[in-house]
Amino acid sequence: MTTEDGAYDDGGLLHMTAEAGEPTLTIDELAARSGVSVRTVRFYGTRGLLPPPVIGPRRVGRYGREHLARLALIEELQLQGLTLAGIERYLERLPADLSDQDLAVHRAVVSSWAPEKVETLSRADLERRAGRPLDDDALRRLAAMDVLAPDGDGWRVDAGLLRLGVRLLDVPLSQEVILAARTALLDHSRAAARELSDLLRGAVTERDARDVRSLSAHMQPLVVQALLTTFQRSLKREVRQWLSEAGAVPEDPSPAED
Repeated sequence: MTTEDGAYDDGGLLHMTAEAGEPTLTIDELAARSGVSVRTVRFYGTRGLLPPPVIGPRRVGRYGREHLARLALIEELQLQGLTLAGIERYLERLPADLSDQDLAVHRAVVSSWAPEKVETLSRADLERRAGRPLDDDALRRLAAMDVLAPDGDGWRVDAGLLRLGVRLLDVPLSQEVILAARTALLDHSRAAARELSDLLRGAVTERDARDVRSLSAHMQPLVVQALLTTFQRSLKREVRQWLSEAGAVPEDPSPAED
């Protein structure tokens, strides 16, 4: 497929400088990377679901990480059954200056309510869903992260983890570090879930089953939001401290975000 500027990126990879994060994707590359059609990208733009692209040389629109993150959030909202009008209302309530990381947190909150969904896909369908070609090494790494597993002539795929796994393929960390981080997250999240479950169980010991179900329905989204928010802020502080010690950024004189 030929892009608007006469070039084609076979993998639909994200061509951005690591430091500046400047928008450098054409609309064709954005569509390939996000797994939607060019027509859909344009339609979302006309409805205000996507911010306009940055106009570069030769008046070619360039898209960036925020556009990718918004498309991922829109897809997740669709999977949850929201109509286009519902998605518009959801996005209208979000601050206009959210970064791609902030949008990823919103998507994580939305996706946390999706039921576990395992699908069997062909290699072609898997690459279409991933938004990029997947060579044998990429498939091996995704399998190591429990995102997929071979299943006859196809692949058994955890749909909820596929996009995250594909994004991790581009992270400049070894597979061993990524798997160790996954283990740490699983261990700590399970421990937090057990502790919170014990607290809630103790609080409703004398209540009947209807009250327990009602409390669970109300508390679960609040707990997930609280965990994501506190973890995000804690991670920001840790990363800033790490960069400060390395001399990459000045010390942050602002109070801790607890």
